[in-house]
Amino acid sequence: MSCIAVLGAGAVGARVARRLLASDAVDRIVLRDVEPDRLAGASRALGSRVVVEHAPFPGRLEADLVVVATPRGTQVEATAASIEAGRPAVLVGDGLAETVAVLRLAGDAERAGVPVAVGSGFGPGLSCVLAVHAAAWFDEVDEVHVAKAGTGGPACALVHHRALSRRSYDWRGGDDGGTWVRRPGGSGRELFWFPDPVGPRDCYRAALPDPVLLHHALPEVERITARMAATRRDRLTAPLPMLSPPHTEGGTGAIRVEVRGRRGDASDVAVLGATERPAVAAATVAAIAVEWILSGRHRVCGMAGLGEMVEPVDFLHDLAGRGLEAQVFEGERALS
Repeated sequence: MSCIAVLGAGAVGARVARRLLASDAVDRIVLRDVEPDRLAGASRALGSRVVVEHAPFPGRLEADLVVVATPRGTQVEATAASIEAGRPAVLVGDGLAETVAVLRLAGDAERAGVPVAVGSGFGPGLSCVLAVHAAAWFDEVDEVHVAKAGTGGPACALVHHRALSRRSYDWRGGDDGGTWVRRPGGSGRELFWFPDPVGPRDCYRAALPDPVLLHHALPEVERITARMAATRRDRLTAPLPMLSPPHTEGGTGAIRVEVRGRRGDASDVAVLGATERPAVAAATVAAIAVEWILSGRHRVCGMAGLGEMVEPVDFLHDLAGRGLEAQVFEGERALS
């Protein structure tokens, strides 16, 4: 039985703690946050097996594994503290700049010999697992395109608001080894169909971390992009401070992953997706990632995105058992 430290008591962190309470592998959870109101709300719903700490995120960590579900600007320090303490970590951040900064700690994680699963939420997270899973269906993969709709709690809403005003990172391969192409956020409109009930949405370039993680997982792929659903108002207000406080939690969201390549002599396309409230989905993905690392089922002893850290088929099966079921994009046939 293990003790898990969950850093961040927001929409995702509190749910991760709740899901881990139901795990046979976990007997104690330490929930830490710097905001007493968030802690109070979470502790009322979690019971006596959760120890609540009103303390800085990267403080002393007395736990077997650390879940980093902290706000923007705090994840690098929290991850570094976890690695220094020799504790495995599961991260659910979705900011591009912060993900890139966390990945600079990869050498430290490898030297410490601890698994650190980066991008272990809905997107990135499940998006990367679906991409790696679909890539295995092809003899050769040329392109991977990720799209997402919806936001979780206030911290997630703020990250997505800023992402539309920041430059995107798209990967373009080539004979020279390839390069990252940076394009303005809010440009490049494409209409994508997400699984019901989300349906069609206009999606735009944004500062999303999925291509960075997927390029590492699928280095031979020639083109990797990511877009997010947005309205005209979202795009116009993205360069400005948020005009109203972020919502407590958004409604139903979705991810969509399109993989293009060759099977034999023929070109083919696979489209996979999933729908759920983003905070609920992120917590489910992160909780199962914790269980995988505790049981030694992870594939990397060091830092990696979730698509590299887990075996996709079994991980998707575990997600389906918790109610988060991915779909092949005919909309009816579940993944198995």
